[in-house]
Amino acid sequence: MTSQLQPIQILHHNASEERGEIARLSSFVGAIAITDLVKTTLGPKGMDKILISASNPNDIIITNDGATILTKIYIDNPAAKILVDISRTQDDEVGDGTTSVCVLAGELLREGEKLIAQKVHPQTIISGWRLAVETARNALTKSAVDHSSDKDKFRQDLLNIAKTTLSSKILHTEKEHFANIVVDAVLRLRGGSNLDNIHIIKKSGGSLRESYLDEGFILEKKIGVGCPKRLENPKILIANTAMDTDKIKIFGGKVVVDSMTELSKLEDAEKEKMLSKCKKIVDHGINCFINRQLIYNLPEQYFADHGVMSIEHADFDGIERLALVTNAEIVSTFDHPELVKIGTCKLIEEVMIGEDKVIKFSGVPEAAACTIVLRGATSHILEEAERSIHDALCVLSVTVNETRTVLGAGCSEMLMAKAVDELAAQTPGKKAMAIEAFARALRQIPTIIANNAGYDSSELVSQLKAAHNQGNTKAGLNMRDGCIGNIDEIGVIESFKVKQQVLVSAHEAAEMIMRVDDLLRAAPRPRQQMRH
Repeated sequence: MTSQLQPIQILHHNASEERGEIARLSSFVGAIAITDLVKTTLGPKGMDKILISASNPNDIIITNDGATILTKIYIDNPAAKILVDISRTQDDEVGDGTTSVCVLAGELLREGEKLIAQKVHPQTIISGWRLAVETARNALTKSAVDHSSDKDKFRQDLLNIAKTTLSSKILHTEKEHFANIVVDAVLRLRGGSNLDNIHIIKKSGGSLRESYLDEGFILEKKIGVGCPKRLENPKILIANTAMDTDKIKIFGGKVVVDSMTELSKLEDAEKEKMLSKCKKIVDHGINCFINRQLIYNLPEQYFADHGVMSIEHADFDGIERLALVTNAEIVSTFDHPELVKIGTCKLIEEVMIGEDKVIKFSGVPEAAACTIVLRGATSHILEEAERSIHDALCVLSVTVNETRTVLGAGCSEMLMAKAVDELAAQTPGKKAMAIEAFARALRQIPTIIANNAGYDSSELVSQLKAAHNQGNTKAGLNMRDGCIGNIDEIGVIESFKVKQQVLVSAHEAAEMIMRVDDLLRAAPRPRQQMRH
């Protein structure tokens, strides 16, 4: 009697494995689902998403920003996580193009899936894509223009880039106004890329149009009671120190006294300790003291008596920025005044924004510093406006250093697709199919932009393809009138570095997912039974 052979168990019980076609399909489905989720936010007529927190239903985000949507949603599919990662990297690296990079990677995989269904091997597809991405990159580089030598033209380029970036955001109605704000803010950095110098504060009330750029620094705090409310050419000491030793705080300690006089002696000793600290601070020869922690009544009174303006509980980011823009150091010990770097500016005063009092530091030595004050009807609008402004600032600071620009509105994608198609026509073998698929994926970007605006994308993209093949290399989508037009005249310009990053990152992510042929899921950790 022959014994039945048992299958050999390699993986842990409950662990699962998906191989070959099934694993690949699982990856493609996840990545394409994520692409379909964000692609409706692409372009000037993209739609917004509402994200609701599972733990707090009142915590909602209304956004159009690809990176925000992808980082806030809970995802279980490993391939989808790769797309989220490239979107996040795009956001960190260049600030914009977060939706485009995800959509392009997803469209490449959609095309790749069709080729695999036709029995083309994944490695053949990958080698075809590599040839295609190199050709597309060269075509993009060739189409880039650089106006950095002409100051006026370059400023116009920056304004157009800002308008292009903002046109797909909540600020599109006021994009002229905000484009000028962000361009002025970035040009103040004089080629630097430290966006910490640009402080954004949000104040509910008013309309978006009432937002403005203020030179200097605004701190959302109040000046201490009885202190001077205005100082010219102040000497500023910025500290992070506890100012509450007049409150007895001996944890777990117990003091037994036999009379009230003994208790008052203890209190007096604590007060003396605090006052000697205040004296050390005032001995620095300052007239403005800003502390990251609270300043209690006794020290506040001491500072007021000595004509020193005190500002307490300056928020962490605020105080770090303030130290940067006033050229001061944050100190926590006060025994060596000669070693402390005192900050300065031309004027400190209280001003009103809406119904709130804030402290304004004008004429700061770090001339790059400025504050963008955002006004808007609700906190959700303000948060989305801040995300839009941040994207625009990032793109502009990238463009100031890498000054080349390319045309937007689907024009660059069509240029690259044309170059890739020409390569496919000269490539023998199955690789040509992969190269053609790459060109089709690139053409999906203008298709989606047109679809999101409610236009007939098939008609527009075929007109666009014909225009490019006839040699009209500046043809792109005119989203205002629903036709094709000269993008250079319309002024839809994008940063070369952003476009290049989109192309390269999308290709790398798609290639990585395309290589997958095995999915191993670990067994869940069993719950430990409580032993009685």
